[in-house]
Amino acid sequence: MFQTPKDANGYDALTKEQKDMLSRINAYAENVLGEIDPQKTRISFQLDKLKPVMQEIADEKGIALEDVFIEYMDLASIVSAKQDAKLKEDLDEAGLVDFSGM
Repeated sequence: MFQTPKDANGYDALTKEQKDMLSRINAYAENVLGEIDPQKTRISFQLDKLKPVMQEIADEKGIALEDVFIEYMDLASIVSAKQDAKLKEDLDEAGLVDFSGM
């Protein structure tokens, strides 16, 4: 869930404001969550740790915390989908997609 622009594609589908917000939350996440495995850590724990930066963004934008959370999850999903599509495309080009014959 926590991608950064330097090591992830998919950000090209976002506006500058969206990229800035996603990058800001992800940078904060790297600092407060460290090396946790997002797949093995309760989402409620992760969100609790991210609440300060999300509240800061909500206050700056004059919107509800819940709206920042929803936008963050939407943006993270967009980037993740773009990354998955790019990986599939790369695997297709390399002829490595169909593993069913193994």
